[in-house]
Amino acid sequence: MAVELCLLLLLLFCGSTVSEVQPIYKPPPGTLDFGFVPSKTYDTGAYHEPGPIGILFKIVHAFLYLVQPNPFPQDLIRKVAQQKFGNTQGDYQKPENVVLTLQAIYYEIGFIVSAALGLLFILLLPLVGLCFCMCRCCDNCGGEMHQRQKKNADCQRSCFATFLFVASLIISIGVLCAYAANQHLTSQVRGAKKLVNSNFKDLKVFLNDTPAQIDYLVSQYNTTKDKALSDLNNVGPLLGSRVQEQLGKEVRPALDAALTMAGAIRETKEALENVSVSVEVLQEGTERLHANLTDVKMHLSNTLNDSACSAAQAASTCNIIRNSLNQLNINANFSGLPGVSSQLAKVNDVLKIDLSSLVQKGYAAFNDTPDLVVNQTKNILSDIKNVLESIGSNISSFTKTLPVQKILADLTIYLTQSEAYVQDYFPLVEQYDFYRWLGCLILCCMVVLIVVFYYLGLLCGTCGYDKHASPTTRGCISNTGGNFLMAGVGFSFLFSWVLMIVVVLTFVTGGNVEKLVCEPFEDKTLFKVLDTPYLLNQQWKNYLSGMLFKNPNINLTFEKVYSDCKENKGIYTSLHLEHLFNINEFLNISMYTEDVALRIEHIQINLSKIILLDEIGKENLLNFSSSGIDGINFGAYLTEINKSVTKVDLLSFANDLEARADQLPKGALENALKGHANNIRMIHNQQVVPLEQAMKYVKARSTLNQSIRLLKRTSSELMVKVKNVISAVNAAQLLINNNASLVIVQETKKYMDTIVGYFEQYIDWVKESIAMEVAACKPIANVIDTAVDIFLCSYVTDSVNTFWFGLGGSSIFLIPAIIFAVKLSKYYRRMDTEDVYDDSVEQW
Repeated sequence: MAVELCLLLLLLFCGSTVSEVQPIYKPPPGTLDFGFVPSKTYDTGAYHEPGPIGILFKIVHAFLYLVQPNPFPQDLIRKVAQQKFGNTQGDYQKPENVVLTLQAIYYEIGFIVSAALGLLFILLLPLVGLCFCMCRCCDNCGGEMHQRQKKNADCQRSCFATFLFVASLIISIGVLCAYAANQHLTSQVRGAKKLVNSNFKDLKVFLNDTPAQIDYLVSQYNTTKDKALSDLNNVGPLLGSRVQEQLGKEVRPALDAALTMAGAIRETKEALENVSVSVEVLQEGTERLHANLTDVKMHLSNTLNDSACSAAQAASTCNIIRNSLNQLNINANFSGLPGVSSQLAKVNDVLKIDLSSLVQKGYAAFNDTPDLVVNQTKNILSDIKNVLESIGSNISSFTKTLPVQKILADLTIYLTQSEAYVQDYFPLVEQYDFYRWLGCLILCCMVVLIVVFYYLGLLCGTCGYDKHASPTTRGCISNTGGNFLMAGVGFSFLFSWVLMIVVVLTFVTGGNVEKLVCEPFEDKTLFKVLDTPYLLNQQWKNYLSGMLFKNPNINLTFEKVYSDCKENKGIYTSLHLEHLFNINEFLNISMYTEDVALRIEHIQINLSKIILLDEIGKENLLNFSSSGIDGINFGAYLTEINKSVTKVDLLSFANDLEARADQLPKGALENALKGHANNIRMIHNQQVVPLEQAMKYVKARSTLNQSIRLLKRTSSELMVKVKNVISAVNAAQLLINNNASLVIVQETKKYMDTIVGYFEQYIDWVKESIAMEVAACKPIANVIDTAVDIFLCSYVTDSVNTFWFGLGGSSIFLIPAIIFAVKLSKYYRRMDTEDVYDDSVEQW
C-alpha cells in the first residue's frame, strides 16, 4: 500500500508539473486570483467519545499508572529491538543482555508482581478449597453441626452479615463493570463496520478527487495566459504610457516653459497696448489742466501788477502771492514719457506666428507615444501570443502523457479489493467476537451465580432467623439461607481460579498494550522509536524512505508523515516525493518564459518622429527676446505714475489766496484776488478731481502702472529666459532622439517583468497547492488513527482492561466473602447438637 501511495503522490506531482505554468508572485501588476483548489470534505472523524463508560476507562488508566508509573522506555525498546538474542548459545549470558533483561524486569515490575500475586491466587485458592472441603468432611473447619452459645452471638452474626453484604456488593459492582465492558466491546466491534466503510469512502474520495484537482491546476494556466494577453493587447497604455511617463519628466517641463513663454508674448502685447492707450488718456487730461493753470497764473500775475499792489499796505502781501505763483503747475507730466510703438510693432510681428499652436503640436506628438508603441510592436506581440498559446498546448499534451489515470485506476482497484476483503471477513470477525462475548458472559455468570447464592443466603438467613430458637430448632428458611451461603462458598472455590486465569492473561496483555502502544501512540513517542535509525532494518538509516524510495539516507520519518497527514497537507509534502519526482525541475520558469522574455526584449520603438518645437517656433522665441521691451525707461513711467496731479493742493492755494486778499484794503484788488481764488477752486473741482476720481483716468493710471510693472518683469533677463526655454526644448528633443532607447529598454524590462511575473505567480500557486491542498492525505492519518487509536486502544484495549479490572476485583473479594459466608452459615443452618451456654471462644 505504501508503494501505491507513493505512486499516487508521484502522479499528483506529475499532474502538478503539467500545470506548472501559472505563478502567484507579487510583481508590479496585481496579484492574480486562481480561486480555490476543489476539494471534498472527508466523512471520517478520527475521534472516539466512549460515553458514560469513559469514567471506568479513566479509573482503569489511573490503576494502571499505579501499577506501572514508569515513562515509556524508548531507549530500552530500541536496545532490545537492535539486540540479537538466541543466535548463539551464550547470548543470554552476555553482560549487556543481562543488563537489558534487568532493565525490562524493572520496567515491568508492577505487572510482574501483580501477575505473580494472580498466579498465587490461581494455585493456592483451589488447594485451600480442597483442604477446606476435606477438613469439613472430617467435621472440622466448621463442618461439625454443633454450635456453642455465646453472649455476643448476635453481634458476631450481624457483623458477618454486614461484611458479607459489603463484599457481595463490591463483587456485584465488579461484575457489572466487566459486563458493561464486554457489551461495550461487542457494540463497538459491530459498529466498526460503519467506521471502516467511512475510511474506505474517504480513501476513494482521496483518489477520485486527485485528477480533478490536477485538471484544475492545469486549467488555471488560462488565467495567467488571459491576463498576459490582456496586457499585451494593452501594450500602448501599459508600455507606451510608461515610456511616455519617464520621458515626460523632461519633455513636459520644456513644453510647459515654451507654452508659458507664448503666453508671455501675448501678455506683453496687451501690456504695450495698454501703456500706449493709458498714456494718451493721461496726457490729454494733464495738458488741459496745464493750459487752465497757465491761464489762471497769467491773469493772477496781471492782477498783481496793478498799481494797488504798490501801496505800502499791499506790497508785502502781493509779493508773497507773486512768489507762490510758480506752484500753480501740474506735477505729473505724461507728455514727456517715451513711446512704446516700436516695441509694440515688433511684438505684433512675433505674434504673426502662433507659437502656442506649435507647442500644442509638440504636446500632441508626444502624447501619441502609446499609439507609436502599438504600431511598432504589432508583429512582435503577435509572436508572443503564439508562444503563449503553444505553452498551453504543450502543457495539455504533457498532461496527457502522464500515466496519472492508469496509476489512480490501479490504486482504486487495489482499494476496492481491500474493501471487498474486509467486507467478506468482517462477518467472521463478528462471529469470533460473539464467541468472545459469550465466553466473557459465562465468566460474568459464574460470578453472578456466586453472588446470587450469597444474596439468597443473606436474604433467607436474615428473614428466617429466630433469635429465640435454639441452634437445633432453627427454621427451614434460615437453614436454607445457610445452605445457600455454603453453596456460594463451594462455587467460589470452583470458579475463582478460572476467573483469575482470565484476569491475569488479559491484565498482562491489555495493560502492556495500553502502556507500550496506546499511550506512546497518543504522544507520538511510538513514532520516535519507529524512526530510530537502523532499528527496523539494520541496513537502512531511515526505514520509511528506504521502503518508498530505496534510499534510506533521505530524512523521512513516520512521525513527520503522520503529523503532516494529520494536518491534511498534500501527500507530496508529507512523503517528500520531491526525491522521487522533483517538481521544481518541471516548474522551472525559464522553460516557459525564456521565449517570451527574449521576444519582449527585442521590442524596438523609434520615437524620432516626435518633434516638440520646430525651428520656426525657436526663431519666434528669439525674435521676441530682441523686441526691445527691455529698453523701455520703466523708471520714468513709474516716477510720473507715483506723482500727484498738481504741485500744490489747489483748494489750499485758493483758501490761502483768499485769506491774503482779506488782508488787503477793501477795493478792486481784494475783489480781483478773491475772483481768482474762486477760479482756482473751479479748476480743482472741474479738472483735478476728475483726474483723481473719474474711472477713465483712474483706470488708465492703474492700467499703466500694472502694464509697466508686467513689462518690467517680462523684460528682466528676457534673452536668458528665452535661451533657457530653447535649451530645455532642445535637451528634451535630444533625449527623445538619442537617449529614448535607454528609457525604452528600462520600461520594456519592467513590462517584461510584469508579464513574466504572472507566470511566477502561477508557478508559486501551483507549488503551494501541491504542497498543501492537492491530494491532502488526511484519510491516511485517519486510517492509522482508526486502526490504532480508535479500534485497538479505545474499542479493544480499554474494554479488555475494564473487563479484567471488574472481574479481577470481583475475584479478589471472593476471598473475604468465602470467610464471612462460612462464618455466617453457622448462625443460619440448623445444628444437630447444641450447648446450653459457653463463653469460650469458638475454635474450628
